[in-house]
Amino acid sequence: MVTPGRARSRSNRTLALSLAGLVAGMVGLSFAAVPLYDLFCRVTGFGGTPMMNADRPAVEDPRTIRVEFVANVQAGMPWTFRPAQRSVTLRGAEEGLAFYRARNDAAEPVTGISTYNVTPEKAARYFNKIACFCFTEQTLAPGQEVEMPLAFWVDPKLFDDPATRDLRVITISYSFFRSLGAAERAGALASAGPHVGGFTPNTAPPGPGGRALR
Repeated sequence: MVTPGRARSRSNRTLALSLAGLVAGMVGLSFAAVPLYDLFCRVTGFGGTPMMNADRPAVEDPRTIRVEFVANVQAGMPWTFRPAQRSVTLRGAEEGLAFYRARNDAAEPVTGISTYNVTPEKAARYFNKIACFCFTEQTLAPGQEVEMPLAFWVDPKLFDDPATRDLRVITISYSFFRSLGAAERAGALASAGPHVGGFTPNTAPPGPGGRALR
């Protein structure tokens, strides 16, 4: 026979275990929220986040899209940062290669890290990066100037989507900050895409991997 006191004790233990499970679940969700949101953005292109996808269609589309390049640096960061070309025009699914140039104008080494986003936001789901220099710390010596590569392609489905079929210009904007913390405080991480390829100025591989300028 179960006494009232024993029943209350069992009920209290059940309640305590339930509350503990709820707390553990909430903690787990808080840790998972950021990667889950990032995964959602990467899969859907939500919020102007370009998707990561190197699986280009085998057949290129004859319709063309112009991709324009923009560069920014955090206020007070002693770098000159600019695109090596203002724009490129590609056929749908054609692979594009572009470069950005960065120079440290300070008398001491300076480290920066870049984020990027695509505008208009509705085009982000069709903009696919193959390799870039984003989300990787770049340390430049005093006066050092480097070229940093960006490889990408635009999904021709953009031309068939009612929301984007009249779109003929996409802008990709890179911004360099002192740290990811500085980028987060500036709100730059909200629409930034994921890191998809590294580049180290002082040990840059040959060809499209990047090169230091003399």
